[in-house]
Amino acid sequence: MPALTRITHDPNIMGGKPCIRGLRVTVGTLVSLVAAGRSADEILRLYPYLEADDIREALSYAAWRVEEIEVPLAMA
Repeated sequence: MPALTRITHDPNIMGGKPCIRGLRVTVGTLVSLVAAGRSADEILRLYPYLEADDIREALSYAAWRVEEIEVPLAMA
């Protein structure tokens, strides 16, 4: 798996939860929106500062976490 460059964690942003590129949008928020049936286009309209690759990487990160595999994150 390639390095995850869009997922960051910073104890000062959203309590250290994994976020997208240091923004205040958590991986959990994006995964929840996808699970609720929102399309990538809908999510990008809701969060115009995000990119499609952010959604894909959030899902990839979540899948790896479910498997309990540690993935190093970039520091914001």
